[in-house]
Amino acid sequence: MTDVTGAPVDVLHTLFHSDQGGHEQVVICQDRASGLKAVIALHSTALGPALGGTRFYPYASESEAVADALNLSRGMSYKNAMAGLDHGGGKAVIIGDPDTVKSEELLLAYGRFVASLGGRYVTACDVGTYVADMDVVARECRWTTGRSPENGGAGDSSVLTAFGVFQGMRASAQHLWGDPTLRGRKVGVAGVGKVGHHLVEHLLSDGAEVVVTDVREESVRRVTDLYPEVAVAVDTDALIRTEGLDIYAPCALGGALNDETVPVLTAKVVCGAANNQLAHPGVEKDLADRSVLYAPDYVVNAGGVIQVADELHGFDFDRCRAKAAKIFDTTLAIFARAKVDGIPPAAAADRIAEQRMAEARRR
Repeated sequence: MTDVTGAPVDVLHTLFHSDQGGHEQVVICQDRASGLKAVIALHSTALGPALGGTRFYPYASESEAVADALNLSRGMSYKNAMAGLDHGGGKAVIIGDPDTVKSEELLLAYGRFVASLGGRYVTACDVGTYVADMDVVARECRWTTGRSPENGGAGDSSVLTAFGVFQGMRASAQHLWGDPTLRGRKVGVAGVGKVGHHLVEHLLSDGAEVVVTDVREESVRRVTDLYPEVAVAVDTDALIRTEGLDIYAPCALGGALNDETVPVLTAKVVCGAANNQLAHPGVEKDLADRSVLYAPDYVVNAGGVIQVADELHGFDFDRCRAKAAKIFDTTLAIFARAKVDGIPPAAAADRIAEQRMAEARRR
């Protein structure tokens, strides 16, 4: 069923009426010459221009693409608020298989659409887009981050993303065990790609025992070649059941915490880089009921967005690292708020972010 514009009614209902909506602006972009079909969603500009990456993905339908843009942009509002950035939340999705339809012409057309928003949305990399792509987009749009150092950017943001997750783990250890070190703790890392392999380095340097898994054999081999002491689990299902596991770090796909995985977790802490780890509302309570401490994903993985936001002011790595280090204090504050309010940490993080956005709107 569609409305008079041809848009699915359920998408419009989400946008205007549901708790998952509340977006300020959604832009549907099409350039027939290049084949571009994109959605740019601005959830909030209460704290400043919306900031979020561009996802390039072969969605099954346009409706699915719009829904993803809405969910992702909303998440960016919360992430940016908790990171202490003067940015609201936005996200863009380009519909199509990046391996077959991505072209310079398409990326330039996309850049023109972002530029047409006059700075209300600042874009960056996400799934399916890379530093080289942002360099092309930036030729048409000055509100582009995640560019290469040769083009005035900061390059790969995975280093600071991993550093931030490590700070979240340190805070979790402080809260649960009274000491902000991972020394002697067994940590399982699911996904050792761009972010995960940097995280392994931090953990080993801090004295942790590390177990990894990844669907890509070459990613696991890269880690074990560098660090022969790292153990390998055959898959994520085996990893989360590992005996004596203290911390589980989902660093691959979203939805890692669900009705099947939560009941069999052996770890007492979940803290990882993956986005949208909670498969559905209620999982955060299931974790709390099992006395599993959950460090909210959008809080601990904010190192990357801290980096791309800094590009707008002339990138300085030391300044960014200092900001990412504050993820330790932010995570501790969330745990404290959760205890006072008698709610799971995920709900406490949402409350703190919503409070900051509400206060900004009143100014």
